[in-house]
Amino acid sequence: MRLSTTYTAVEVHAEGEQGTCYLGSVFAVPGTTMREKLHHLNDVDDTVRRVLTQEPRGRPQASANLVFPSSDPQADAGFVVLQADRAHAMSGSNTICVVTALLETGVVPMREPVTEVVLETAAGLVRTRAQCRDGRCERVTLAGVPSFVEALDAPLEVPGIGTVTVDIAYGGCYYVLVRAEQLGVRLDRASARQVVEKAMLVHAAASRTFTVRHPEIPEIDFISYVMVIGDDDPAQGELRGATVLSGRVDRSPCGTGNSARLAVMAARGQAGVGSTFVARSLIDSEFLVGITGTTTVGGRPAVLPSISGRGWIFGQRTTAVDPSDPYPTGFLLSDLWGDLG
Repeated sequence: MRLSTTYTAVEVHAEGEQGTCYLGSVFAVPGTTMREKLHHLNDVDDTVRRVLTQEPRGRPQASANLVFPSSDPQADAGFVVLQADRAHAMSGSNTICVVTALLETGVVPMREPVTEVVLETAAGLVRTRAQCRDGRCERVTLAGVPSFVEALDAPLEVPGIGTVTVDIAYGGCYYVLVRAEQLGVRLDRASARQVVEKAMLVHAAASRTFTVRHPEIPEIDFISYVMVIGDDDPAQGELRGATVLSGRVDRSPCGTGNSARLAVMAARGQAGVGSTFVARSLIDSEFLVGITGTTTVGGRPAVLPSISGRGWIFGQRTTAVDPSDPYPTGFLLSDLWGDLG
């Protein structure tokens, strides 16, 4: 066996969403900060991303998390989220996966009953509190990045669907939020494929129509995902949604998506400081989400979200590239991945 490159990782899932955590591999990704690394991966050289996320080494239902030492003295580590379309700044479920992996492998010392772990991301520092017992990380609660609204009730013409009304908000990534009834879909397991197909049409249309740029982080200048919401009861503290990414549905309730949704709800007077909700995914896994405070970002009102969920290590992974492999950086086919543009 001749292997030119080998990567090792810990397999973790957070409430069903798989996040492969590359803790010990060496990645030659230029840049000192996670923002600089995100820029390099998206705008200069995305070879590592394609190797780890595309077939035959990657699979649709998982993200790849590159974990790095952080240059910020406040942070225990830094990470960048890789998916089939591009590298992303931040993810709630992947934060839970990374914290679980760091603590249960001993990379970051575990202290019971609570270990505080700070991660550098391209969206800023993410502070977490991990509940620990008997060597196990039982739950991770993270203080999400300041989240704000870009647009409310914006009309969007979507080919194949018609005109829908959407909200655009930032929760660590930029989201388009659209109600399920506008797309003619249900938010249940049986409807997952329909949700994906409709949401990807919305994403393509929104990416053509709207321009976004974080007022303080210019590297975040694209709409990452569509979150389809509905079939829920916010007045009773229950939220339901499906974030669509890379041609499939997020298995978890989605941390950054719910952060964006909380910002929208706050702007509409449906939530405020102290509000808490149970957010459920299409597989009925749960995050506890809420608003802990308010701030401003570039002069815009913003909320400080909290996301809490559980992660589980379920395996180890070694990914390799043979120099004779005709697909060294992988490939995508629309039968599994949809049309990623």
